[in-house]
Amino acid sequence: MSETINPFGKKIISVSGDFCGRELTLETGRLAFQAGASVTARYGDTVVQAMASVGKPVQGLDFFPLSVDYEERFYAAGKISGSRFIKREGRPSEEAILAGRLIDRPIRPLFPKGYRNEVQVIAMVISLDPELRPDIIAMIACSAALRLAGAPFDGPVAGVRIGMIDGKLKAYPTTSELADSKLDLTVAGTKEAIMMVEAGAREVSEKTLIEAIELAHAVFQPALVLQEQLAKKVGVKELSYETVMPDETIQAAVEAFLSKKIGDTRGNQEERDVKISALKEELIEHFTKQLGEDAHLGEHLEAFEIAIKNEVRRSILEDGLRPDNRKPTDIRQISCEVGVLPRAHGSSIFTRGSTQALNVTTLAPLSYVQLIDTMEENTQRRFFHHYNMPGYASGEIKRLGSSSRREIGHSALAQRALEAVLPEENDFPYTIRTVTEIMSSNGSTSMAAACSGCLSLMDAGVPLKAPISGIAMGLITDPASGKHVVLSDIAGAEDFAGDMDFKVAGTSAGVTALQMDIKVHGITPEIMGKALEQAKEGRAKILSDMLSVLPEPRKELSPYAPRVETMQINPDKIREVIGKGGETIQRITGETGADIDIKDDGTIMIASPDKKSIDAARQWIESITAEPEVGKIYKDAPVVSVMDFGAFVQVMPGKDGLVHVSEMSEERVERPSDVVKEGDKVNVKLVAIDDRGRLQLSMKAAARELNNENGKK
Repeated sequence: MSETINPFGKKIISVSGDFCGRELTLETGRLAFQAGASVTARYGDTVVQAMASVGKPVQGLDFFPLSVDYEERFYAAGKISGSRFIKREGRPSEEAILAGRLIDRPIRPLFPKGYRNEVQVIAMVISLDPELRPDIIAMIACSAALRLAGAPFDGPVAGVRIGMIDGKLKAYPTTSELADSKLDLTVAGTKEAIMMVEAGAREVSEKTLIEAIELAHAVFQPALVLQEQLAKKVGVKELSYETVMPDETIQAAVEAFLSKKIGDTRGNQEERDVKISALKEELIEHFTKQLGEDAHLGEHLEAFEIAIKNEVRRSILEDGLRPDNRKPTDIRQISCEVGVLPRAHGSSIFTRGSTQALNVTTLAPLSYVQLIDTMEENTQRRFFHHYNMPGYASGEIKRLGSSSRREIGHSALAQRALEAVLPEENDFPYTIRTVTEIMSSNGSTSMAAACSGCLSLMDAGVPLKAPISGIAMGLITDPASGKHVVLSDIAGAEDFAGDMDFKVAGTSAGVTALQMDIKVHGITPEIMGKALEQAKEGRAKILSDMLSVLPEPRKELSPYAPRVETMQINPDKIREVIGKGGETIQRITGETGADIDIKDDGTIMIASPDKKSIDAARQWIESITAEPEVGKIYKDAPVVSVMDFGAFVQVMPGKDGLVHVSEMSEERVERPSDVVKEGDKVNVKLVAIDDRGRLQLSMKAAARELNNENGKK
């Protein structure tokens, strides 16, 4: 630990310690000292600045106004944006939004229920070691800043990423190691429990995941200790606050009114909505008569929602019955359709209960890859999943606009689930876009996106390594008794009333994506293990229903999808195919109608829905790149010039050879111009290539060989 004084006379306080084999330093007082609290976290050469500010209560809100933003700065990586027109950082990239959500999810549940003060947390990456991902360091810095701000935050929290390198689990792997890792797992939590899990995997077993989660919980403990040391050193002043909860008297009156009526609210979604709406109207009528027409019943309605939530929990824990009368392990009815859109390359509808997802797959040549230009990455992406959920999906009216943080998060989760089973680029050289349109929502739309995406890709003829399915699990706990119930395939009411939203996707062989959010103060690895095993059984049931409709990817692509064929040329010939200023390749694509993508190693991909276009483009490229073959006869080769000693003949574009006067005919030729003139087409045989690469051609050898062939015929 150390202390120095900044230019304004304030202490600069820092603490350091080991974290996953490297030194982690947390410092406060040097930067942003007018913020509510500010912490600079350094890990290797990665430096993150986190600011936390606590405002006044916001009146009239029925939610906690917490905002968590993760800001990328290109200068942190020594980069300037690759855009030709925009060099200033603009709206956050999808990667930055996902990092912000990663930090938000373990922090939000640790504030008191009913807390309505505005809280803003900003993490800004100001230095980046490209081998050390900064999102985990940002999470630790944000947690530390919240502790110093004196907010009623029941932290600290910390997290770590776990990889699986050569079959062994490793904490905080480098970016290079992650590229070859079978597992990319992020776990966050407190000293006692796990708060959040996020993972992408290549068919990793549930047992391995539990081992990785337990390892993560153990290795991030030193980061929690450092935060407590910093808070003790600073001497945090706790802020006073009030929570907004219904008056206990009002809550008791509402529950008394509902006591004999609330138990009859179970049924399918439509039936339940009708019953609850009728019950709410009855409650309003009752208390309006009791309190008068001018009475404000806002707290009564809030108490009503709490009572409904408590009844859902009681029914599950005591009666073993869910809001729609299912048992804990039951899965709602599933319906699957494929090939539903005639012009789409692949399409599907996946319906589970009253959650419905339409998915559409589009194939394109590799030239349509997405370019990723962020602080951390400068890469290409050939597969992307997009998720849209407008207001009508949940019976609401919402203005359409750009994708929300939630939509981006659900897009990424389903993309991770599907990415693990995609064919390699060499086996299927296509750019693939799949889009999920949520048509109806009642729980786990992200897993409906994964299931519908799998069916749509299979319908498009994408040769997946294995089909995947996904399921959302829930949890109801009773802190007093310690009893808990794990729920399979949660619906909206259970998500609202429950303590966990745990989403698992994968194949029959293992997990490909995992996401867990906790609304209470964490759960144990034992409960997670039970949820994973129960999810495995549910995934198998859902996958069986999916495969009954389409058991394997279609053998043929849609007639409207582009066909892609590859050919290999000498890399030295790429310049000739492209031509000066791109003139040659533009002419090929313009006249044949095919899309052409050329890689640096000489791989050429030709794409078109029309096979004739592909063949024409291939022949054209072959004519440009072909090498002259000694012993081959070139028919109808044009004479390009006539000299006193012979004639030059073009055997292929850019390749001319000399027919010496002695090789023009079996008879003696005095003047070459007596035999040929410029523009004539003749048959020649390539008889030799000298050490300077000059072609030696013979008309008489060609004539002799062709005559022999004709004679044999």
